[in-house]
Amino acid sequence: MNETTASSAPVPLRSPFEYRDLVVLGAAAALALVAAVAARALGAPKVQAICGLFVILGVAYAFSSNRRAIDRRTVAWGLVLQVVFALLVLKTTAGQRTFAVLGDGINRLLGFAGIGASFVFGPLGDKTVWGRVMTSALGEGGAAYAVIFAFQVLPTIIFIAALFAILYYFGVMQLIVRLFALVMRRFMRASGAESLNVAASIFMGQTEAPLTIRPYLPSMTYSELMTVMTSGMAHISGGIMAAYILFGIEAKHLLTAVIMTAPGTLLMAKMFVPETQTPLTMGTVKLEVEKTDVNVIDAAGRGTGEGLHLALNVGAMLISFLALVALVNALLGWLGGTIQVDLSLQRVFGWVFAPVAWSMGVPWRDAPTIGNLLGTRMVLNEFVAYSQLGPLKDALDPRSFTIATFALCGFANFSSIGIQIGGIGALAPNRRHDLARLGLRAMLAGTLANFVTATIAGFLL
Repeated sequence: MNETTASSAPVPLRSPFEYRDLVVLGAAAALALVAAVAARALGAPKVQAICGLFVILGVAYAFSSNRRAIDRRTVAWGLVLQVVFALLVLKTTAGQRTFAVLGDGINRLLGFAGIGASFVFGPLGDKTVWGRVMTSALGEGGAAYAVIFAFQVLPTIIFIAALFAILYYFGVMQLIVRLFALVMRRFMRASGAESLNVAASIFMGQTEAPLTIRPYLPSMTYSELMTVMTSGMAHISGGIMAAYILFGIEAKHLLTAVIMTAPGTLLMAKMFVPETQTPLTMGTVKLEVEKTDVNVIDAAGRGTGEGLHLALNVGAMLISFLALVALVNALLGWLGGTIQVDLSLQRVFGWVFAPVAWSMGVPWRDAPTIGNLLGTRMVLNEFVAYSQLGPLKDALDPRSFTIATFALCGFANFSSIGIQIGGIGALAPNRRHDLARLGLRAMLAGTLANFVTATIAGFLL
């Protein structure tokens, strides 16, 4: 019997493991292993990526709360939309040119942030000027000191936040979000509220996007709430994307990744927690954004303040997390020294996640390095992972670098669980317990959504 809302009685999360399903999954895993070994022997990265895709879908199936309720159409269209978009961007001349132009436009846009930073911080705020200063003082090695994070990267977050506030004031972003939501509702049979949230997550952060559907959060079904959390885990915000570009990550690949991941988010959320109730907004797409700014100047000022808050949080987070990583590495180094093994957090992550990286199409020689970044993203955050990926651009195979760009493009990590429980829970206090129950599943679903995007990209590269 269908229910109208999910607020009265949450759907129980059944144990994902039943004997018959384990037999099927075991057989599928054995076949995937055989195919993977064959792909490794034949050196066929496309077969390698296909094997990885089946493994990812198998994991999602294994952790589903109700496997028999999984909507095959949602899964099929999720994959189709991702593949079609990837083909348009990565394989057609028009798509490549379009996103190359968009990428160049984003890079030029970020240059305006540099103008403001240079005015406040002088040459420290301009990467090009400061690079010349350091090269003149230290020779060719001085170029490595051209980027000063606090003076060149953090100001871009402030600028982009102000720009997005202006675009929302004029209704530009609402139009774009509505178009994406219509596509997902039409093809993937998602409710209006969850479609809007997924579309908003393409451009907004994991606590900002739910504001677009605030009136519906208290009465959302369990599956819808899972979609809201997963979309926040699997995407990044516009301001944060700007910082990654300054790390050396290609803008066109980041833009492609966040758009491709949108249908993948619905795919994974609906596999983990299939819809068994009747959403209130099924068949409708209505965007409600509270307009609090009196004019464009007020919008720019508000966006600047929000950007400053975000930039300070990012800077503080990097200081503490990188220091903690150094501390853990020192402890592991001491422990490894007692048993004559070279241990570090990076090496451990590389061992654990190397097979995952390889299954997405990464050449084996780069798999431990990319595996380390995948583990870093999950345990720490994507900002630390991207900051470590940027300097590796020349050392990695271009294919590995691009796949890593797609795989890391999301907020899925342990700290995001707390962020979402606090942020979304403040908007819908009656759902706080449900958010806590779904936290780990949402993190895993968001991670797998990013991996599906990366695997499809690896297949087409």
